[in-house]
Amino acid sequence: MTDDIAALRRLLAASRRAVVFTGAGISTESGIPDFRSPTGMWAKVKPIMFQDYVASAEWRAEAWKRKFEHEHTMRAAEPNRGHRAVARLVREGKVDAVITQNIDGLHQASGIPERQIVELHGNATYAHCLDCGERYEIDALRLAWERDGVVHDCLKCDGIIKTATVSFGQAMPEAAMLRAREATLAADLFIVLGSSLVVYPAAGFPPLAKRNRARLVIVNHEPTDQDELADLVIHHGIGDVMGGAVGVN
Repeated sequence: MTDDIAALRRLLAASRRAVVFTGAGISTESGIPDFRSPTGMWAKVKPIMFQDYVASAEWRAEAWKRKFEHEHTMRAAEPNRGHRAVARLVREGKVDAVITQNIDGLHQASGIPERQIVELHGNATYAHCLDCGERYEIDALRLAWERDGVVHDCLKCDGIIKTATVSFGQAMPEAAMLRAREATLAADLFIVLGSSLVVYPAAGFPPLAKRNRARLVIVNHEPTDQDELADLVIHHGIGDVMGGAVGVN
């Protein structure tokens, strides 16, 4: 792995406009399980489709029940060595944007400004109204749930409140997708960290960067279908690789 880290350092040194693309693998090192892994949540319970959530109060109650049952895991998680290494690269001006498939808010917690984070699948650390967009904090919703056994509709417009994530069957956020595309096309180095690269349309960004003549790096424990496109592939822990390349303990 020493040679791989040295190669990554050289690519970073030569880059003027890098972009980092993160998946669940960067957060598993913080104790957050991969939803799609054999031991992940979707292996235990069927995901709730967006259409069912909107149409059924019973499905909404089930979704909030699951949310509050598993909230402690996300709350206990802290940015790990991989997150901190990416944050340093952003702070030093080496990385312009972080495109993430994750919903845990750990990039923000690591110190990366919101304006440089593109969340393709939303954020589970808060909720919003599906109609007017009013933001709601999870703690307040939990209190209502514990008191009344329900998360009430929006106080502002009576719309349905949902975690600010993209559910199965829900359209991808157009603004985030546009920002991600613009960042990808501007990159001269595109670094994938901890994504299996099987979930589209998000998985289309690495090949787009490569077609636009960016160098492509993939760091993931398991092989991906895009490994053959990459200039450098490292099958190892993200914290060790990125921490070693950037000099973060």
